[in-house]
Amino acid sequence: MDSEAPYANLSPDLILDAVADAGYEPDGRMLAMGSYENRVYQVGIEDTTPLIVKFYRPGRWSDAAIDEEHQFALELFAAELPVVAPLVIDGRTLLEFEEFRFSLYPRQGGRSPELESRDNLEWMGRLLARIHGVGSRGAFGERGHIDLDTFVHEPADAVLDSELLPATLHQRYRELTLELGDLLEERFEAVGPVRQIRLHGDCHRGNVLWTDAGPHFVDLDDARMGPAVQDLWMLAPSPTSLDILLEGYAEFREFDSTELALIDPLRIMRQVHWAGWVAMRWHDSAFPMAFAHVGEARWWEEHCNDLGEAIDQMGGNARY
Repeated sequence: MDSEAPYANLSPDLILDAVADAGYEPDGRMLAMGSYENRVYQVGIEDTTPLIVKFYRPGRWSDAAIDEEHQFALELFAAELPVVAPLVIDGRTLLEFEEFRFSLYPRQGGRSPELESRDNLEWMGRLLARIHGVGSRGAFGERGHIDLDTFVHEPADAVLDSELLPATLHQRYRELTLELGDLLEERFEAVGPVRQIRLHGDCHRGNVLWTDAGPHFVDLDDARMGPAVQDLWMLAPSPTSLDILLEGYAEFREFDSTELALIDPLRIMRQVHWAGWVAMRWHDSAFPMAFAHVGEARWWEEHCNDLGEAIDQMGGNARY
């Protein structure tokens, strides 16, 4: 398979044939869903509701890591939590067809959550506490942690090795990310050990859908081990909303307030990780189309400025 174009052979016929090979009868209708890392489609099925088929990016996760994600989703579903879990087909959730690995999911639509409401925020807090309660019962062995190597050092190296970063910014970016890594390490050491649990990992509004019955969570593709606060801060647009979210959370699970000091570090780590993610995937034609602004020098100048501000806020030397 061509690593520069990993989905080049993923034709409409192959997608439908893969679903048919799993034991379903596609009716020919197919709709591409918004996804960049993987490829996700809604496929119509004869005489029943459509299914969602997800084709995994080659080389990103091992089979064992994907199985861990699936088992976590099934564990949450078994606990009657509103998480969309993969279908089990002949005892398996991870399927193969030709050179692709894929899984099937029930279609569960919804709208973007309205998190300005106290009731909705408390509801989300209660659900996240229950998800974390299940997540704390076990550990991932293959999916890794939310740590500096994965979220700062490796993505920074990917940016420096890419064609995206203007040559005039190479030295500045290298110095910024090195100092940022040192300061983040100091911040984590100052906070001290916090409990690591299985997380959703990418718990932002886009991965929560709301219906008249309430919210449900989708896309555990970034599930990792990490502190509970990682799944909370992205859903809280303000300190007040975070307080309300935590009020709901406390109804089902105790929250370690020392983790609040990790929000700013986790926020800047996410920014570095996102830049590295785009740089690593730039050869995939979907990325330049979706993130054309990242191909402009101005975006990288602003990104460097953001890193400098973060360093300054953490007491470093923002001289760059």
